[in-house]
Amino acid sequence: MPKEIVVPAGSGKPLAPYSPGTKADGVVYVSGTLPFDKDNNVVHVGDAAAQTRHVLELIKSVIETAGGTMEDVTMNHIFLTDWVNYGAINTVYAEFFPGDKPARYCVQTGLVKPDALVEIASVAHIGK
Repeated sequence: MPKEIVVPAGSGKPLAPYSPGTKADGVVYVSGTLPFDKDNNVVHVGDAAAQTRHVLELIKSVIETAGGTMEDVTMNHIFLTDWVNYGAINTVYAEFFPGDKPARYCVQTGLVKPDALVEIASVAHIGK
């Protein structure tokens, strides 16, 4: 099955050897997305809600570049550094998924840069 690498216009160079997204057989896999600017600097330091919004906007750009919408998201993998931010993350998350919610899980863990408070990876089924 052929795959297509998905890189939204204006994307910065990834911090590690990965692509922002990969599309195969109508499924878009969005890599773990952190609250980074184009130079891989953490944005909105200390603000979990703003970081979550930034992350979800980046994910949205990958999915839209692949031909889908956020309504096509079927699974989210959420990583946060502290449960104290869980409420703020959920408030913003609900704005991006107002109708039927995708499946998800959420775990507390360390992230690649200490100022990053949230990372999300997504799967979207956009059809063939």
